[in-house]
Amino acid sequence: MALALVAGSAVQAQQQLPAAAAAPLAGNQRITTNFKDADITQVAEAVSAATGRNFIIDPRVRAQVNLVSASPMTPAEFYQAFLSILQVHSFVAVPAGNLIKIVPDANVRTMPANDLPENVSSSSDEMVTQVIQTRNTNAAQMVQVLRPLVAQYGQLVSLPGTNTIIISDRANNVARILKIVARVDQAGDANIEIIPLQNSTAAEIVRTITALTAGQAATEAGGVQTKVVADDRSNSILVSGEKASRMRITALVAHLDTPLENGGETQVRYLRYADAEKIAPKLKEQTSGLAAGAAPGTAGGGAAPAGGERGVTIWADKQTNALVMTAPPKLMRSLMTIIDKLDIRRAQVLIEAIIVDVKTDKAADLGVNWAAWSNESGTNVPVAGFVSPVGGASSNSLSIVDLARIAKSPTTTTTVPLGTTLGIGRVASTGINFAAMLRALRSDSNTNVIATPSATTMDNQETELKVAQEVPFITGQYTNSTNTSSGTVNPFTTVQRQEVGTILKITPQINEGDAVMMKIGLESSELAGTAGDANSLITNKRVINTHVLIEDQGIIVLGGLIRDSKVNGESRVPLLGSIPFIGEAFRTRSAKREKSNLMVFIRPKILRDGVHTSIETNSKYNAIRNEQRIQNASGFDALPLLPGTPKPMLPPFEAPMPAPEGKPR
Repeated sequence: MALALVAGSAVQAQQQLPAAAAAPLAGNQRITTNFKDADITQVAEAVSAATGRNFIIDPRVRAQVNLVSASPMTPAEFYQAFLSILQVHSFVAVPAGNLIKIVPDANVRTMPANDLPENVSSSSDEMVTQVIQTRNTNAAQMVQVLRPLVAQYGQLVSLPGTNTIIISDRANNVARILKIVARVDQAGDANIEIIPLQNSTAAEIVRTITALTAGQAATEAGGVQTKVVADDRSNSILVSGEKASRMRITALVAHLDTPLENGGETQVRYLRYADAEKIAPKLKEQTSGLAAGAAPGTAGGGAAPAGGERGVTIWADKQTNALVMTAPPKLMRSLMTIIDKLDIRRAQVLIEAIIVDVKTDKAADLGVNWAAWSNESGTNVPVAGFVSPVGGASSNSLSIVDLARIAKSPTTTTTVPLGTTLGIGRVASTGINFAAMLRALRSDSNTNVIATPSATTMDNQETELKVAQEVPFITGQYTNSTNTSSGTVNPFTTVQRQEVGTILKITPQINEGDAVMMKIGLESSELAGTAGDANSLITNKRVINTHVLIEDQGIIVLGGLIRDSKVNGESRVPLLGSIPFIGEAFRTRSAKREKSNLMVFIRPKILRDGVHTSIETNSKYNAIRNEQRIQNASGFDALPLLPGTPKPMLPPFEAPMPAPEGKPR
């Protein structure tokens, strides 16, 4: 009945739509519509009857529409007009198999549409989904520009990593977006110009142009940025960018690539990092090799200079660290290329060594000495005794004889016995004399030394750090009698001074990555505190000579020594010294235990630029300054001996501002 009403309205208008049409109209038939304030569902019924499409109408789809046509329409055109009506009233037709859902456009994102059609109609209002592949522009940036052109119910996103845009909207708007993207997504006029040079060096010209156009990079950020690159092999300049920028740089290069007005071929090159006096001889050897190599192949018909160096002079000016070179243009370009590769900032390496020496010495001595003798008739007749020095483990041995001598002549004693010594006895001019001594001695010493020498050197440059004392060692002694009659004797002693301390020699070599290969020579020595033969000093010495490979800021052990020794000694009377308890009066005992751990570690830190160097310097400087601050704050003198005298203190560290790279002299 509804179809009849709609069809009736159409028949009333033009008498071309039957009232009871149950099948779609033929493609050659025409429809003239005249809907005024008609319900949208009635229009949908008329479209269904004319096109044979089946609609499912959402209950929220309610509207009074007007559709007036002055000229007849085909069923397909009638359906497109119906889609336009839906767009005007914020509705959308979504295909679902053989059915078409008519829903509010706010829900269109969650429903499928006409996905990836081969052709997108620019006059249709159906919902379509299309994928756009950009080739010359960034898809994410393109989405930000196109976002205002898409309806709120539409979808516009970019897929990261693929430079792809996904858009879902009405067909006519999608077709519009496709045209905009096709127009914008173009490579632009950014070809590459190759400019060969005849009289200048490509690197010098590029350095000049880069310094001139350095401030223009910000203004060109919105368009294609102009780039200028030097090709040292062909002595050419490559220019990319917009046509106007390329033409401007080409004209500038043509003006700069001209022979010198004075006709000379001499250039002065100021060096920034390398030593001109060391490079000049090497460049002379290079020019000799280049000239000799060019002599057999005179492809241009020219003859090679006699001797290979005619017309080529290179000398160094020490005061300005500059090279003065005279050579033909082709040879001059080769020399400039070599200098560019050699005159670079070299990295530095901070080497920190850690020497850990932990030592424990324990010694114990225990013994009894006794003696009995007679002084009758002024004679010394020994009766019995057990005499054995006690204290050998502690290098301070003492016997009952030594103790009696000290008791008899205290004024002649030069050394005082260490430890606990108990003596008892009787010493008289008549009768039997006796003396007994009990001596116990224990000595412990612990040594914990951590030395951290450090040195900074340039890459592939040897450095030596020496913290040592000049200790004299006697090498010879003799006497010379100058006057035999008077008996005058001149003693003569020869002394040789040797260094005792820490000596570190390292040559680092930085690899292509972050590893450092080092040639290390480490010597650590100290006085042992004891004397050897001929009353000479004894030194403890540790030496390591090795080659190692370490990662940047890594720690590696170079070597070490772990030693544990124990020595027990005993002197006793046979048989008697073995009797329990009683045997203690007939023996002396000593024990000595030595345990030492020595390890040497090393850690390199690569300082690639001035910032890293300043950071490490600041760290070391402030560490020393904090130690001074702590020491100055800890000491308090109630009665200062030097009032008003300030304590020494390092000033705050101020890192100098680095000079800009490439600053002209």
